[in-house]
Amino acid sequence: MWPLGFLLFLVDSLSLGEYFSLIFHTDVLGFSIIEDGDIYGASSSRTRFRPLSFEVPKPLFPVAGVPMIQHHIEACSKVPNMKEILLIGFYQPSDELNRFLLLATQEFKICIRYLQEYVALGTGGGLYHFRDQILSGNPERFFVMNTDVCSEFPLMQMMEFQQACGQINSFVMLGTTANRRQSMNYGCIVENQQTHEILHYVEKPSTFVSDIINCGIYLFTPDIFQHIGEVFRKNQQDLSMYSYSEEESANGWQRVEVIRLEQDIFTSMAGRGSLYIYKTDGFWSQIKSAGSAIYANRLYLNQYQSTHPDRLAQNSQGGPRIIGNVYIHPTATIDPTAVLGPNVTISMGVTIGAGVRVRESIILHGASLQDHSCVLNCIVGWDSTIGKWSRVEGTPSDPNPNDPHAKIDSETLFSDGKLNPSITILGCNVSIPAEVIILNSIVLPHKELNRSFKNQIIL
Repeated sequence: MWPLGFLLFLVDSLSLGEYFSLIFHTDVLGFSIIEDGDIYGASSSRTRFRPLSFEVPKPLFPVAGVPMIQHHIEACSKVPNMKEILLIGFYQPSDELNRFLLLATQEFKICIRYLQEYVALGTGGGLYHFRDQILSGNPERFFVMNTDVCSEFPLMQMMEFQQACGQINSFVMLGTTANRRQSMNYGCIVENQQTHEILHYVEKPSTFVSDIINCGIYLFTPDIFQHIGEVFRKNQQDLSMYSYSEEESANGWQRVEVIRLEQDIFTSMAGRGSLYIYKTDGFWSQIKSAGSAIYANRLYLNQYQSTHPDRLAQNSQGGPRIIGNVYIHPTATIDPTAVLGPNVTISMGVTIGAGVRVRESIILHGASLQDHSCVLNCIVGWDSTIGKWSRVEGTPSDPNPNDPHAKIDSETLFSDGKLNPSITILGCNVSIPAEVIILNSIVLPHKELNRSFKNQIIL
């Protein structure tokens, strides 16, 4: 069997406009990366996760009871011969990140290290900059994964598929099917249906190319660094042809090391006999916004039925009523008359009073839901309080249930000058008084409301 090495995650912190990546290193490697817009703010994606990203980096935001990136780590830990995880990125180390790394190292019995970039280098540039560290364990294969995706992570199947391709140095991209309209929001793939070779790749095309899209999960061999190196040398040549001011040459987009896997590498590799697609029918979704975090919460909770049934709450005498899939942290205090679910996560130290109803929501550390309050399609921030008989409700942004290939749409906060209906988000330490309604609103941290709000961003 191949030695495994895993490089995981270039990940956006969002709150600081920085990112980090997680690398799993073993006999086979695994990586995870983020989209360029998330790194450089090419669109509104830098702010889509606010105000939640004010408190924690997006990759550490809890989804289905554990930090977002822990789902990636758990999937990689099941691959034989995993030995080391490297985190790579521009994110400044913090106590929270260090604590997570320590706990994950202890839980998964894998060495985890963090390597900080000197500047944001893009999804391919970070790999190339730390190539010596990545290759130090002499891996024959490694995975690269976007952190802002949720998936079943069919890693073993991708390895078996790569073997079946018969190409020693082939690279495998995980793909899935989207509907025709939504496919243009992703990297689109044209494949040879007999060999599954990728013949053409376009990142976010302006017109329809294919309904097969890039899932942001890759299986590489060390030969990928030759392809990235070609782009690096071309960037050097291009830069030497122009003279820039000192300020311009310091700009990240003009650094020769800033390399994007999608636009710079895959586009040129397609059709050259080395890039293949493994299509999955399992669940997959991006986590670009808080609304998509609620959807990912649902997908992971449903997966727990087969992978972690111990994490799902059960109806029991003297406990709250549970409907569907619900995660409850052992330290939470919940009145037995409360009704929870489906698709609810209750975090550490949460207090839920009598008669409370919670559905399709994430309740974060230390929050308090007082008697007879109702929380639907919401994220309730850390240490926030919802008063008695209050109703906090949002509008879900789920994919079309009648379209099996529909994905969650990229959300925009406004259209025609109006706030679009979305889930309701309460930042940390928000206080909602008794007997009010908060509907389709975003409340920034440390606010004490005194009345009802609808379709508002409350600063």
